[in-house]
Amino acid sequence: MDTGSTRSLKNKQRADREKAAAAKRAAKAKPATTQPVEISERTWLILSVAILLLAAVLRLYDLDLVPLHHDEGVNGNFLVRLVREGYYHYDPANYHGPTLYYFAAFFPWVVRIVFGPNGQDKYGLTTVAIRSVPALFGIATIALIFTLRRNLGTIATLAAAFLLAISPGAVYLSRYFIHETLFVFFALGMVVAAVKYYEAPNPVYVILGAMSAALLFATKETAFVTAGVLLIALFLTIICRALWNRGMGLELGGDESNFLERVGGPMWLAIWLGVAFGVFVIVNGLFYSSFFTNYPQGVTDAIKTFQFWKKTGEAAHVHPPATYLHWLLLQEAPLLILGAMGALLAVLRPVRSFALFVALWAFGLLAAYSLIQYKTPWLALNFIVPLALCSGVTIQWFYEELKKFVVDDLLRVLALAGILLFAIGPLAGLAQAFDQAFTSTSEKGLVGAFSEEKFRRKPFIPGYQTIDLNFINYDNDDRYYVYIYAHTRRQTLKLVDEINRLSQRTRQGGDTGITIVSPDYWPLPWYLRNYKRVGYYGRMSPSVEPIIIASQGQAEEVQTTFGERYIQIPSGENPAGTFALRPGVELLLYARRELVR
Repeated sequence: MDTGSTRSLKNKQRADREKAAAAKRAAKAKPATTQPVEISERTWLILSVAILLLAAVLRLYDLDLVPLHHDEGVNGNFLVRLVREGYYHYDPANYHGPTLYYFAAFFPWVVRIVFGPNGQDKYGLTTVAIRSVPALFGIATIALIFTLRRNLGTIATLAAAFLLAISPGAVYLSRYFIHETLFVFFALGMVVAAVKYYEAPNPVYVILGAMSAALLFATKETAFVTAGVLLIALFLTIICRALWNRGMGLELGGDESNFLERVGGPMWLAIWLGVAFGVFVIVNGLFYSSFFTNYPQGVTDAIKTFQFWKKTGEAAHVHPPATYLHWLLLQEAPLLILGAMGALLAVLRPVRSFALFVALWAFGLLAAYSLIQYKTPWLALNFIVPLALCSGVTIQWFYEELKKFVVDDLLRVLALAGILLFAIGPLAGLAQAFDQAFTSTSEKGLVGAFSEEKFRRKPFIPGYQTIDLNFINYDNDDRYYVYIYAHTRRQTLKLVDEINRLSQRTRQGGDTGITIVSPDYWPLPWYLRNYKRVGYYGRMSPSVEPIIIASQGQAEEVQTTFGERYIQIPSGENPAGTFALRPGVELLLYARRELVR
């Protein structure tokens, strides 16, 4: 029989056990990704701001320097109608989803309100205005990386942000009016929202994650590839973490049962997942239905698009499976090499489960896009972002190893700086140089190949590729700059200048008539958007307009059709007097005889 004292002892023991269990649950509830202080908060802030400023300068400086690509011209054409007429209806056969146009339409409106009409363009539609949208999203992507400090580590986060900030491709494509920069921002936004919700189950993260997912799918049809890879990466990470926890006694982020407790139980989790689905449907539907001006046709077309682009992916821009690896080695060697090392470290040193997830995300996307026959350089941005995160894992490892041998903090920082400078200088240059050497003529051999003039382009200067690609040789279709993919030549801008000069002589300005008989003319519609009488015929056609633009192959037809009434305006840079539009396409400019002085 229990006495009063024994019952009291049992109650005390039970209370102690409950108290211990509560303490254990509380410990598990704390994010397991808390990192030791590696640098001061002031240093963190200074470096973060410096990286963002560097990214901003590279992405915003002289945005109209590079002539618009063919695809940019088409996107600009959709935007012109949306801004001027308020009209846009999604078509699954036309250049991806609607988010780019709606975000870009907002910016010219703001520019017009703040600065007033810009020259002839009273709508604020300028090259700088439209390219500012992807540029700002590119900067915002880097800013998002800083929110992963607790998950990657301080040094890893700074290194990842820095490497992405100066990536040749990330900079080049952030200065491009296409969908890709927005797309990768929304993909990273999904990941960040999910990670933050796991750490601290706040409904705000559910809403933000659902919005990011909706905008991802409203940006480009390849969203299902990204979403599929992210789900597989998450599933494999959970399995690996469970195996590590059991086999090594590690705690890499708690367990799912603890997560359910923090959420409030399975019912609340189901409720918030339902809310997320509702937000996804509403936001996605708003954009595809053109804010209900094209409902339900726009939503129906959003579903049809996957079938359409499946056919496109099997027929256009077909390249071998190893193409992306080759392109990355040529242009993004630091990210590819350091990223591969980071993935290996994530597997062999299971310290952070998020590092494993990032590795699976990066190389899962690389594998998925490599298996798809359709390949273009701008798609590489999808795995450049997670590769930068993987590269940060490698730099973090270097830092931790240096702590074992180098006591002085300043020396460790200098050593890390040296590693990064080597990565973006000699490492990047060597990858390109060796590829050039091994593809040179066999008679010269390796040593002879390196003596050629093309190797004297200072490939070993840190960041050289980024500067050269974006501000010097931005339209040079040298195959070593893979991002220059059938790009518009800078002579196109000189052609536009000549057209503007001739229109002033007619004293008609924007009412000057222009006849374009060349079958290739994009992105001229963007540059001629303020001319009201432009005819795009794509074949020889009679005309009495002051200006005619033809292709080089139509020279005899022009002579036969128009005789002596028109005179060719030479470019001054070509023996044939042509204006290069893009590789293989040369344009001829003709003006009525009375306009030529």
